[in-house]
Amino acid sequence: MSGMLTRLGLCVMWLLQRLPFPALVSVGRGLGRLLYWFGRERRHVALTNLRLCFPDLPEVERVGIARRLFGFIARSFLERGLLWWAPEARLRQLIRLEGKQHLDTARAERPVLLLVPHFAGLDAAVTRLSMDYDMAGIYSRQKNPVFDAALYRGRKRFSHPVMLSRQDSLRKGIKAIKAGMPFFYLPDMDYGKRDTIFVPFFGVPAATITGLSRLASMTGAAVLPVIARMDDDGYRVEVGAPWTNFPSGAGAEDVASDTRRMNAWLESEIAKMPDQYYWVHKRFKTRPPGEKRFYGR
Repeated sequence: MSGMLTRLGLCVMWLLQRLPFPALVSVGRGLGRLLYWFGRERRHVALTNLRLCFPDLPEVERVGIARRLFGFIARSFLERGLLWWAPEARLRQLIRLEGKQHLDTARAERPVLLLVPHFAGLDAAVTRLSMDYDMAGIYSRQKNPVFDAALYRGRKRFSHPVMLSRQDSLRKGIKAIKAGMPFFYLPDMDYGKRDTIFVPFFGVPAATITGLSRLASMTGAAVLPVIARMDDDGYRVEVGAPWTNFPSGAGAEDVASDTRRMNAWLESEIAKMPDQYYWVHKRFKTRPPGEKRFYGR
């Protein structure tokens, strides 16, 4: 997409965020239906992931999950306009924060790692928590420089975060964690073979980064889960209580056990709202030696 087209798209997002929220939801769902039909490759990825993770689910139900997912993805994209430009008072009303006391109590005692899975409402969690805290985290730098700049400005709108790209050294992040900044951590994607082990994800061996256990061990941080849920009338951002007995140790077996625990927890959360999880990502792209590829490429 050229810079001019991107700017035009951003203008449309700015205009749409001025609509009443129910109308914006309807527009997003309509766009999602189009994306499902025309986004052949991502539809294939989503349905492949769902087939692997829910093999006992009837095909018609897996298709239904995928259709609804595309609606949530389209909504999340359009509703970024709200996160980037809507008044703070409106956002505080639309994004309900639950469990804030868990974060405040944990921060008073030790550093904090926020375990945030890739649900469609993820960006709303970032925005809502940034209204109350200066945070740190890793973000994916966008190939389109105009959109990347808009994303960067939006993430820094309400606070002074430490934002690291995946190409940056993690030393800056560790320093921020030890300084008391809650650290957004998203370890549930396939980032290749580096710093990963294969552990089950819905019964399928998945290359999973071990950073959550290692960071918690290095910094002494508590791990608090954060779930973002999209509703018809807004968002719910739920901060859970700190995990107990985590990390379990610093040895290789301890790290592997902690990583399996993380994936098992993630499975339990996805089961509550499978149509909001980011199935369009090639979660099983990296395979153990000798295993066939799942996505045809």
